[in-house]
Amino acid sequence: MSEPSELTSPSQFTELLTTIQFVDGRLASHASRAVNISLTVRNWLIGYYIVEFEQHGQDRAEYGDDLISKLSKALAERGVDGTHARNLRRYRAFYNTYPEIWTALSPEFRKLLPDKDLTPINPIRGSLAPDSGSIWTTAPSKSGNPIRDSVSPISASDIITKLAFSHIAELIALDTPEKRDFYAAQCISGVWSVRELRRQIASLLYERSELSTDKQKLDQLTATTAETQPSALVIRDPYIFEFLGLRPAEVVSETDLEAQLLDKLQEFLLELGEGFCFESRQKRILIGDTHNFIDLVFYHRILKCHVLVELKLESFSHENIGQLNTYVSWYDRNVRGEDDNPPVGILLCTERNQSLVEYALAGMDNSLFVSRYQLQLPSKETLQAQLETERQRLEGEYKEGEYKATDHRGGPS
Repeated sequence: MSEPSELTSPSQFTELLTTIQFVDGRLASHASRAVNISLTVRNWLIGYYIVEFEQHGQDRAEYGDDLISKLSKALAERGVDGTHARNLRRYRAFYNTYPEIWTALSPEFRKLLPDKDLTPINPIRGSLAPDSGSIWTTAPSKSGNPIRDSVSPISASDIITKLAFSHIAELIALDTPEKRDFYAAQCISGVWSVRELRRQIASLLYERSELSTDKQKLDQLTATTAETQPSALVIRDPYIFEFLGLRPAEVVSETDLEAQLLDKLQEFLLELGEGFCFESRQKRILIGDTHNFIDLVFYHRILKCHVLVELKLESFSHENIGQLNTYVSWYDRNVRGEDDNPPVGILLCTERNQSLVEYALAGMDNSLFVSRYQLQLPSKETLQAQLETERQRLEGEYKEGEYKATDHRGGPS
């Protein structure tokens, strides 16, 4: 977005457009940062108070190892969102990993801390002066050389303001402070998305960087292929919408086009009249410690199985079909009833002038059932034609300016 050199009352239509666009982008970015900072500080404070109670609580012995589970249940009864036992353990780990976060807290947030000396002492990182706020360590690697000479120190303020809590959750799961600091610095400098951070950790970027003889070239290669985080609020982040008290149905999509396509596909499958019963939109499931969202979930009363539908506004990739297979396998193991047949997954990929449909099956080794499924479900050609027709129609409406903005619940804005 091009920034106006000076914000004045616009005298021309193009100036009006530029000014409104600039104000919208700037304030949306501010809203995103404000929500993220509040969420991150809230989670750190929860972790802090849990640790304080475990160390100094007068009745801590009464709860013992069951403290987290009992606390989670009691908080849920009081209507406090995002306090599943798994999350409470994560908040505790957040505080233990970054106790020096308090140095970057604003006076408003510091009021939530007891009036006592909170200078953090970390046995791994060493002591930290209250006014420094630095969490970067220059601990040497096994070879005796600094881990990364090119990475600038990362402050506690950077952790709070430049990383979403979803990033932090990935960082605190790492096994050494050197890795955490390395990926935090790379994530901030590269403005990585959470998915990109996970991908780089899985690809052992830290270890490859240690072994690389041309670190600058590796940095350049990483930067050119990395997926960046949008500046606006990522409302689908599960931590964000739990913190804001939103329901999954209110955060169903990342784009208006995707939302409209899902609406039409949902209607289309139900109108087929071949046994589709709608169950859920943006069904949230937990695989390991990762939240995932399935676009559409149906139950097919004739086939007696669940049908999972995933829509991707991109060309087909093995990552997409692998993701759908994971969802189908998860449903097969965790949701499928005793009398149900294995679930079916339908992957719909679309890009300009091309649509693709792929099916995913979980444990379907019965050729008779596979044949029956092929007769009962819409063919790939039928789905491709419907998807392409709706995509072209919606894109035409966008181009002609006929599309009416809708809110996240799909109603008029």
